[in-house]
Amino acid sequence: MLIVQKFGGTSVGDLERIQNVANRVAKTKDAGNDVVVVVSAMSGETNKLVGYAEHFSETPARAEMDMLLSSGERVTASLLSIALQEMGYKATAMSGRKAGIVTDNSHTKARIEDIDPISMQDAVKEGKIVVVAGFQGVNEHGDVTTLGRGGSDLSAVAIAGALKADLCEIYTDVTGIFTTDPRITSKAHKLEKISYDEMLELASLGAKVLQNRSVEMAKKLNVNLVTRSSFSDEEGTLITKEENIMEKPLVSGIALDKNQARISLLGVKDRPGIASEIFNKLAKADVNVDMIVQNKAASDTTSIDFTVAVGDLHDAKAVVDEFVQNGEIADDTYNEDICKVSVVGVGMKSHAGVAAKAFTTMADNNININMISTSEIKVSMVIDEKYAELAVRSLHDAYELEK
Repeated sequence: MLIVQKFGGTSVGDLERIQNVANRVAKTKDAGNDVVVVVSAMSGETNKLVGYAEHFSETPARAEMDMLLSSGERVTASLLSIALQEMGYKATAMSGRKAGIVTDNSHTKARIEDIDPISMQDAVKEGKIVVVAGFQGVNEHGDVTTLGRGGSDLSAVAIAGALKADLCEIYTDVTGIFTTDPRITSKAHKLEKISYDEMLELASLGAKVLQNRSVEMAKKLNVNLVTRSSFSDEEGTLITKEENIMEKPLVSGIALDKNQARISLLGVKDRPGIASEIFNKLAKADVNVDMIVQNKAASDTTSIDFTVAVGDLHDAKAVVDEFVQNGEIADDTYNEDICKVSVVGVGMKSHAGVAAKAFTTMADNNININMISTSEIKVSMVIDEKYAELAVRSLHDAYELEK
């Protein structure tokens, strides 16, 4: 088998942990597998490098930041390769450039456009363990780029797809995907399997184990993903095609996202194209809008409510202010004391009453629902943040996920 293994910052946080990773990689190699390893920077290293840059400039050029930040992963890759060589294994470290990862030109948040795997393939044929610096690539001009948050996961999945690997293992500090955050309820338990679509919903709805871009790519490239812990031999959770899961649960998990802000636009001029103009400008400002609710108001106005990530709130306010100043919006309010709680499961497609149970559970606990969004496999509700954990525990009980 050809296995791609990815180790995050906590897994390679110090020299002892890098040795632990080397031992795990060696064990996989000794079992008769070909291995390609993708590594993140050592935990804290990226923040340290950002601090160095900000010593000189509050707004350092993005291209220079890419050159700087990509060094963290190269350090880890080199150290792991040295450790493996010292243990008697043939190993080679590769930068994103050497591994053939080509991206677009968006510095600090680039997208992978292509991978030329020939260097990795040649090294694997020579019996080497290939250790790739994650989070990075080069654009068409040969400039170093980085992939943004979760970039090393993305590197691993893309490499697994390019190499047609049998499995891509994402190693973190948790043992897999749970029915909800175990810190909120002790009844949460680990899932053996979950579909790409369910994992994509959970990742985009606040579950922190995998970044949604990497799940999207795994689905597109048909890469079997396993997420598991670097610090135990416990089996992880397989993320795969829906048809590979024999028994599809009604609900697989409850997700909580506290990184949400609600924006309410009141007295919006009710004319054709106004919503298009507002949300196009938000898109151009790189503001990712989540839920949207529009209500017809009195006379010739309407109201629009939508949610954004807290980090996008400043940019969203700047866009909204333009419309307020030119008289298109009468008033605007902002609320950061909210959260989004979501029920996710492929079984919803063929069972009625899932949403009704969620709403009834909220009512039974005197939790007011501010906004609702649904899809084939999820029900999301915006509620006051003070009820976040109560809502998660109540929904987990209502759908009997402890079973």
